[in-house]
Amino acid sequence: MIQYYNRKTGKYETEKVAGDRYLNWLYSSPVGMTILEMVVKKKFFSKLYGKYCDSKLSARKVPKFIKEFEIDMSVCEKQSPNFNSFNDFFVRKVTAEGRPVDMNQNSLISAGDGRLMVFENIDLDKLVQVKGLTYSFKELLGSSHLYETFDKGICMILRLCPTDYHRFHFIDSGVCGETNKIKGSYYSVNPMALNKKEKLFCQNKREWSLFKSDNFGQVLYVEVGATCVGSIIQSYTPGRRILKGEEKGYFKFGGSTVIIFLEKDKVKIDNDILEQSKLGYETKVNFGEKIGVKFI
Repeated sequence: MIQYYNRKTGKYETEKVAGDRYLNWLYSSPVGMTILEMVVKKKFFSKLYGKYCDSKLSARKVPKFIKEFEIDMSVCEKQSPNFNSFNDFFVRKVTAEGRPVDMNQNSLISAGDGRLMVFENIDLDKLVQVKGLTYSFKELLGSSHLYETFDKGICMILRLCPTDYHRFHFIDSGVCGETNKIKGSYYSVNPMALNKKEKLFCQNKREWSLFKSDNFGQVLYVEVGATCVGSIIQSYTPGRRILKGEEKGYFKFGGSTVIIFLEKDKVKIDNDILEQSKLGYETKVNFGEKIGVKFI
């Protein structure tokens, strides 16, 4: 059972997990772990399932998925049954009214819909995956050349589960550099897997880019793929001027994660998010909502 904090209601809620029995079996049983290592974590498995999710045949899954997970389609540009495939539904866009962006230049916004944990004054040699499991900045990026830039800064981990809106956005106006791609496996990023697999973010396929923002200094984006994520699609243009809230990219089917690093003394994160993170709970956030303010 996965619980997260709903900051709108001030209560803890239980997450509805797509394929929870399957995930529990994979990451908890000897047979499941064997199949995980031999088949599920491999690129061909996610690529094969991704092809199915791109097919017209997969479109029949959409109405049941919407109903089972109570997805609010009123905020979406396209409505069921107008989706051509499950991935067409999965990468659905939201309306400006459905996800209003806080355009105050001092407001830090969430880069997407998901469950957020934030760590301050980070030790880049011991970044927190979950309590008791850590990884290093160098292992995550495959390089340490940005170490001094983000040492003692902030690390924000935004987990997108399969039921979430799966596009991610820029948290400020500015200019973003080229995307750097790192090959890897395709483990789930569900908390169940994070508790079982050491250095999971460093083992999965991931992409990173450096964003020079107008109000929050240098920002490092790291997008991490997961089981059945056929692709990480970057839709921005490197070197082009970007406006706050503009789309950066999207994930095809599967739960995924966006990790964002901020420099020290650039941002003050909202207290409720920090308090829940210290307690070990993720906070449910939506794209465009304020999650912090510029450090003054």
